[in-house]
Amino acid sequence: MSHKTPKKIKNGSRREFDGYVRVYYDGYWIKWYEPPKDSLEAKKRLIEALTCRLFNHVEHGLNIPGKRLDEAREAYESETDPARRRVKGAMLAGALINRATDIFTRLVELQAVDVEVESDNPLMQECGRCLLEALEFGKTVRHRSGEEGIDELWGEPFKAFSMSVEAFYESRYLKIAQTMREIDRVAAALAAALEGSRHFEGVGERLQRFAAAARDKCETLRTDPAIFDVWATFVAAGDQLCEMAPLPAVRDSILAAREEEDGHQLIRDGKHLLTHIARARVSMPKSTAVLLRRCECYRKFRSTTLDGARLG
Repeated sequence: MSHKTPKKIKNGSRREFDGYVRVYYDGYWIKWYEPPKDSLEAKKRLIEALTCRLFNHVEHGLNIPGKRLDEAREAYESETDPARRRVKGAMLAGALINRATDIFTRLVELQAVDVEVESDNPLMQECGRCLLEALEFGKTVRHRSGEEGIDELWGEPFKAFSMSVEAFYESRYLKIAQTMREIDRVAAALAAALEGSRHFEGVGERLQRFAAAARDKCETLRTDPAIFDVWATFVAAGDQLCEMAPLPAVRDSILAAREEEDGHQLIRDGKHLLTHIARARVSMPKSTAVLLRRCECYRKFRSTTLDGARLG
């Protein structure tokens, strides 16, 4: 469970809570993990994991093998239709990421047989160029939801390549703190929009539980033994949120029926957004801004209909 504190504490401070070492960033105490010793092997495993995570969150069809890089580039460069060119650019980004991973894997294999690999090695430089180019093309790639891009994920393999493993782990905590803040912001907006509704009594408490579970999910590595409880709690809290049942005899008018239907849709969409944010561990500003506007519109609609009912 993540601890939030209002006190002024220096980012990077560490303390123990509930048997876990936690590190403080921007108002949140986040579960801290011991980084592996910096080496090419450790970087290889990290880049492979980040690449797998990347393809897990983006639109389908982008996991193009690195050996097909030239084909992917030719397909992109020869395309003139803007919509198709965007997709082919995304496929090129996938091929570039995989090509960089292929190169880095071979470099680690060389090191394993005592072949010294320096940072100015041509293959090392080519790996860096592929990752940097993938980052540029990755800006047009969409999240699997189709709502927006999350190009920050495309930058993570390059960061892992160019930084020490320890520095990469530390940079991760600031991003998680930003993600947690967005989770709390979305949950608070949903609660404010639905507060006092006859249709959704108790929704505030369920939103708090789901937000807490989402924060726990985004701070917990999949290799952590706690992931079994964390993931199960996260999924169950989301299901309970969407299972909000209306009270009997409250659909007594067309406006009441609309309030219930729109509210349920808002809850479902909010749950999906919070799930995407927690799983990707990055902010989704465009999708968040859209949902926050919807929350405000729904709140104003409820306020207007309530005033009308009182006048009636």
